[in-house]
Amino acid sequence: MMTNLFSSFDPSTIYLSLNWLSLMLMVLLAPSMFWLTPSRLNFFWIKISFVLHKEFKVLTSSSKMKGSTLIFISLFWLILVNNFMGLFPYIFTSTSHMMITLSLALPLWLTFMIKGWVENTFHMFAHLVPQGTPPVLMPFMVCIETISNIIRPGTLAIRLSANMIAGHLLLTLLGNIGPSLNLPQLNILIILQILLLMLEMAVSIIQSYVFTVLTVLYSSEV
Repeated sequence: MMTNLFSSFDPSTIYLSLNWLSLMLMVLLAPSMFWLTPSRLNFFWIKISFVLHKEFKVLTSSSKMKGSTLIFISLFWLILVNNFMGLFPYIFTSTSHMMITLSLALPLWLTFMIKGWVENTFHMFAHLVPQGTPPVLMPFMVCIETISNIIRPGTLAIRLSANMIAGHLLLTLLGNIGPSLNLPQLNILIILQILLLMLEMAVSIIQSYVFTVLTVLYSSEV
């Protein structure tokens, strides 16, 4: 019985503080796809990566960033796998923590900003004032654009972690009321849990895609 509803998101509560090892579980699963006979899983992996590569290539649309789509594809798979790992029983959801999501968003955003201000300084200054802004509103637009630019890594991290926490909390809350229900109500609860689990799988895919696409868009601005 959990003493705190949020204890399942505390990495120091169970399993001798080894919960962060869930980040490494994919290392045990991925290598077999590369040196064994090609399987359907390998074909699926390559197909999705190729589709993402074509889409990210269109979004970046820069000849100076050749090979950058590989970074974003790796980021997508890392987030997606960890989101799915959190749906299995007794596996810690690492992407529900700001420690992980901010560690993914902040270095990428900082790299883009340093590259942009060093190599394209005038373009970055011009980007602070949208085209067609009246001269009277320019100081305010500079402040607004600066603030919106600074909070980008925070919004990326909070969006991912909040969506992961919300879905898991809903599943936990519904699961805790199971022992107090009779048989017909329990059947309804199981059906709801299955539907919520399918929804959470969709959210895992969508959030990893949104995180990666927004990162690609931020990189294309520099």
